[in-house]
Amino acid sequence: MPSLTDSLGSTAAPADLPTADDAVAHTLLNCLLREVSGPERQSVVADGRLLLRLPRRGVLLRVALRRTSLLGAHRFTGPVREQRDGDWAEVDWRRLAEYAHDELSLRTGVRNEEFLEQITSSHEAVETALAARRAPREPDDRLAPLQAYLASEQSLLFGHRFHPTPKARTGDPRAWSAYAPEVGAAFPLRHLAVRADLIAEEHADPRAVAVLDRQRTDVPEGYRLLPAHPWQYETLRSHPLLRAALDRGDVLDLGPGGQPFAATASVRTLYDGETFLKFSLNVRITNCLRKNSSYELSGAVALTRALAPALTDLAERFPGSAVLREPAYRTLALSGPDGTPDRALFEGFGVIVREGLAQRLAPGTTPLLAAAVADEYPTGAAHISRLLDGADERAALDWWSAYLGLLLPPVLAAYFDHGLVLEPHLQNVLICVDGDGRPAQVLFRDLEGTKLVPEHHADTLAALPPEVAGPMTYDARRGWDRVVYCLLVNHVAELLAALADLHPGAEAALWARVRATLQSYADRFGCPPGLAALLAGVPLPAKANLLTRWERKADREAGYVRLPSPLAEDFLGGATGPAVPHQTSGGTR
Repeated sequence: MPSLTDSLGSTAAPADLPTADDAVAHTLLNCLLREVSGPERQSVVADGRLLLRLPRRGVLLRVALRRTSLLGAHRFTGPVREQRDGDWAEVDWRRLAEYAHDELSLRTGVRNEEFLEQITSSHEAVETALAARRAPREPDDRLAPLQAYLASEQSLLFGHRFHPTPKARTGDPRAWSAYAPEVGAAFPLRHLAVRADLIAEEHADPRAVAVLDRQRTDVPEGYRLLPAHPWQYETLRSHPLLRAALDRGDVLDLGPGGQPFAATASVRTLYDGETFLKFSLNVRITNCLRKNSSYELSGAVALTRALAPALTDLAERFPGSAVLREPAYRTLALSGPDGTPDRALFEGFGVIVREGLAQRLAPGTTPLLAAAVADEYPTGAAHISRLLDGADERAALDWWSAYLGLLLPPVLAAYFDHGLVLEPHLQNVLICVDGDGRPAQVLFRDLEGTKLVPEHHADTLAALPPEVAGPMTYDARRGWDRVVYCLLVNHVAELLAALADLHPGAEAALWARVRATLQSYADRFGCPPGLAALLAGVPLPAKANLLTRWERKADREAGYVRLPSPLAEDFLGGATGPAVPHQTSGGTR
């Protein structure tokens, strides 16, 4: 096996990636299968193809399969076809989107005039990303881990394969491509010098705000530095209150400068090799505007304070894991006519400081975005096919067991022992590998999705303003659904699928390793009812991204469909081939 530095040195895209047309069509088909046709038993696998009916629209669709999945998350290949006049005719992504639009309108009684436009936006983004793939970068031994990490963050060309508009962004792709991770964007920040009394900030550690202050050295006395995402500054620069403050000299535009920051997979979180800065963007990405609401700004710092004992306990018990804290925020507080800070500016310029990798990263390891490791297609050098590099099935299973042992126990203990709902989906976890590409540590990030179960944190929540405490909580049932979905359906199942692509006969054995890791946790730390139900094979919750987007709900209000679980011991014991269990008809909740 080559060294990790060698295998991660290139960012060139392989030649066998799907077209934007096929990628968008396959993603739509994934969503329809999971949330519409599957639960209504309007799908079947036969003769190497998936047949899927949209019963209200009266359309029968067909696509060839590269591989079937025990969870029903199959791999498609080639064009989608529809039955038409006794024959099968190819359906392009636009027509498939129109069919989905019609089916959902008839199914829900709800109209969504934005839906087709957002799918088109997602298609444009995928096309732009495919066209802008970079040439291989010359490796620099001094920067190899950082280069490998940033390359993994910027390799996601297609996005979430169970979201109908995974790459949708408002605006012209030519405008936002300068800031897009898929094209390798790195750029200086825009800096404002703001009179100290017009700055609002909180911190759990005073050293955290020093990260912001050190970005520039030309800040006049009596002013504080406020970094801004250049895209967001262009959006807000014409705001009347900001224009007036600039004219008065209360705010000084210092222009772009300082160390370049690279765009990470979330687009609005940037990294300069030392610190992550999470900016607001008044841009819709997938579901919603990506701005830091006032309660999220305060909530990040409040969670960093409140979680300190729990995170210390988890780090001691599970030393192969850590959580990146968010110890500070800063923003602009210009008062409007009512004497209170203008919300558009307060939230629009809010920046959250997240710890850099050096504070938590195990020595000698290279962090890689889990979504890049698990991608359906090998779009970057962090992909599991590159990490394993031809390893046999036994070596792949050993790698998998090592990873599961790092990932699952701390997430379960966080929930069961501390009432802490982590959100370990693929974009919120970094897989830190050693020089041989083996998992050595996991890092969890993004406190926005981290929630508290009220029964465990009554005193903490009571001490916070209701507008901060409310969005910071999930009840126990919703919290458990979120944990299981993010951990097992979004993360484990997708990385398992990428491994099964390399070793198709090993899928049941890979799921058996998941069950064994869960059982080991139960044997060591106890088996609460939720975990017992998982081990018994109850259906798994999958977030209904298609229906959530269609009904324009907030992510917090997302429902779930229930998927057949491959975790039951008797199921695994009898699985000898690519069985395809039916989806349950649980619908959304």
